[in-house]
Amino acid sequence: MMDMTTIITDLYMARADVFLACAALILLAVGVCLKTRAFHRIAIGGVTALVLTLIMTLQQDNSGDSITLFGDMLVYDRFGVFMKVLVSIGAISAIFMGVRDLGDHVIGKFEYVILILLATLGMNIMISSNNMLSLYMGLELQSLALYILAAFNRNSLTSSEAGLKYFILGALSSGMLLFGISLIYGYTGTTSFPLIADIVLIEQTDMVSMGMLVGLVFILVGLAFKISAVPFHMWTPDVYQGAPSSVTAFFAMAPKMAAMALMARVLFSAFGELHSDWAQIIFAISLASMALGAFAGLVQKNLYRLLAYSSIGHMGYALLGYFVGGFTGVTATLVYLSIYLVMTAGTFAMILSVRNKDNVAATNLNEFAGLSKKSPVVAYGLAIMLFSMAGIPPLAGFFGKLYIFKAVLDGGYYTLAVLGVCASVVASYYYLKLIKIMFFDQPSAHDDYVVAPSRLLRWVGVPSVLFVVTFIFYPDWLVYEATQAALSLR
Repeated sequence: MMDMTTIITDLYMARADVFLACAALILLAVGVCLKTRAFHRIAIGGVTALVLTLIMTLQQDNSGDSITLFGDMLVYDRFGVFMKVLVSIGAISAIFMGVRDLGDHVIGKFEYVILILLATLGMNIMISSNNMLSLYMGLELQSLALYILAAFNRNSLTSSEAGLKYFILGALSSGMLLFGISLIYGYTGTTSFPLIADIVLIEQTDMVSMGMLVGLVFILVGLAFKISAVPFHMWTPDVYQGAPSSVTAFFAMAPKMAAMALMARVLFSAFGELHSDWAQIIFAISLASMALGAFAGLVQKNLYRLLAYSSIGHMGYALLGYFVGGFTGVTATLVYLSIYLVMTAGTFAMILSVRNKDNVAATNLNEFAGLSKKSPVVAYGLAIMLFSMAGIPPLAGFFGKLYIFKAVLDGGYYTLAVLGVCASVVASYYYLKLIKIMFFDQPSAHDDYVVAPSRLLRWVGVPSVLFVVTFIFYPDWLVYEATQAALSLR
């Protein structure tokens, strides 16, 4: 039983998340009272709240010592700070994209911003989870907001279909996750990550029970669904295509960061001693994700379905670091995720800037024909992002894959590294295909897509391009921060 002093101290230490929760509720009340331009005004408030949350997160104890709060339900450490920074950047980018994509439409409701904030709060709880119960609470808070966002365009059948598919399959994955948690609790008698780790360490002297391993498998299935890993990816192409474009961008960024962080907490904090057991699962879903992401994207004509398979492939590469294990593998994954986040934000910023006379973003590949003549700046910016995603040196995406494959090679998994490189080469085709369309294809006679200057390009697109291009000159700072974050993960 915690006394009042402990509760107040814990609330102060968790002030960033407490502030974000209060800001979301206040902005919700304010938005209801606003008569005009509610979406734009609440968007300004949402970005401000996220920036302040980011500042408070960076002010947390960054010495490398872990701090547990609320009866060891949450843990605050350098790993959590690193991943929360990525989530906050993704959420801020999504609000800028929402203003550009939805702000002038009838579906541009201020609740979009509130849902982004609540989803971000759930992700922060996921990242700091130190217990199966806080894990599930954060996961469901995020998921409930994402279900609504997927179906945010109530006037679109495809958006409603996307929301329904995501809800049904999400409920299924949550059920499997809960079943896994119940098995773990049944065999260990606890839901605390540190206590589970102690029990696993003791049982290593004899033999870990099969029930515990089955429970871990079900937990991994639930988490694999959240990162769109094969074979739990089936919702991704349909949701990416059906949801509003800015929502798709958010799905491709922040939730994946949080789910990968949560997977790291479960695998390394609670079940680190069982690496040889769960590594087989990570190996299978990683290899399958890289392969499907590469080959399935080749035949796509809808840009968002193509980006869905691209994200599936990228998560496959990121999982390679977890398969290798140790702080070297986790460091490689954190570096890769950081670069992936920036590349994705920049790519969607460029894509959402290409719109028709009805102010609707382009969705098919052929709608980008002749873009280099209409807007050379956006065309070259998008080309840089696509080259980086393909892993072409000297752009940041190349270094992301370099660190991943170096970790794999250092672990002695040469065949896996070769297969990963082959998948990357295959995936390069559809990135180069879009570049070819932008620079060499002629637009159709009925083409009415144009590019208008926007804050999205200034605040998201340009910084992303600068990061990707100049990363070669200062990679050490990101590697250092990722290393420190990985070392704090216990």
